[in-house]
Amino acid sequence: VMTKLGEGGRLVIPAEYRKAMGVETGDELVLVLDGSALRVSTPREGVRRAQALVRSYLPAGLSLSEELIAERRQEARKDGADE
Repeated sequence: VMTKLGEGGRLVIPAEYRKAMGVETGDELVLVLDGSALRVSTPREGVRRAQALVRSYLPAGLSLSEELIAERRQEARKDGADE
């Protein structure tokens, strides 16, 4: 799809693209300049990509949230024993 850059640098995203992205007028979007290409995504998509990237470095079955909770519980037990 071709579009023209409007006055003030405005870019119109065609309705079918907005619908596919699940965005409406006034929603925030994330712009990423990748070389000379512009990528447009939603903040939710940015979080999803970041989670997928982190997940790719973790061993299968490892839950960072469960690890963090276990560490905090261990620290709390130590703090309670010090009193």
